[in-house]
Amino acid sequence: MWTYEKKLQYPVRIKTPNARTAKYIISQLGGPDGELAASLRYMHQRYTAKPDKVKGVLTDIATEELAHVEMISAILYQLTDGLTPEQIKEAGFDAYFVDHTLGLYPQSAAGVPFTAAYFQSKGDPITDLTEDMAAEQKARSTYDNILRLCDDPDVRDPIKFLRQREIVHFQRFGEALRQVQDDLNSKNFYCCNPSFDSSCGKTACRRKMR
Repeated sequence: MWTYEKKLQYPVRIKTPNARTAKYIISQLGGPDGELAASLRYMHQRYTAKPDKVKGVLTDIATEELAHVEMISAILYQLTDGLTPEQIKEAGFDAYFVDHTLGLYPQSAAGVPFTAAYFQSKGDPITDLTEDMAAEQKARSTYDNILRLCDDPDVRDPIKFLRQREIVHFQRFGEALRQVQDDLNSKNFYCCNPSFDSSCGKTACRRKMR
């Protein structure tokens, strides 16, 4: 259960609407490496995560990613609010406008609708945390690309904040992965989780994995 605080995690105050900028920032709402995929990925992985400290990291970051969905949505809303049909056509935002007017719809910059196929939940903490670290790096790269294309300081400011949070999340997931490895009494990066098979406690379970 969450308590909603009626303010953004970081302020968004865009003075100049720009549909062209919105066209690529929308990828961080519904794209393959966006905030919506991140929040759902971690929210579902947390149930099978062990130990409890790792479960807590996934819950904390999943919750923060929901706040980032809200920030990206606020950026998109402010970038498109009050645009005229002429401005929409000139920016190449007309195809989106036909389908959604100026309502927010999760899709990639290429126009592909959001899908749960963007993320995975395997129930093995090593597998899941390795994916999570990669996801944070891919999101950071996407924010790098947005900053290369955008020169509006009102947009760049919250985007730079979001990019920094991806770096922090990558670090926290790395620490969580190390915690799992320490519980396995090894400093190696396992390609599989041997504790999973031993926890089954059944010969049949072990036989299936051979």
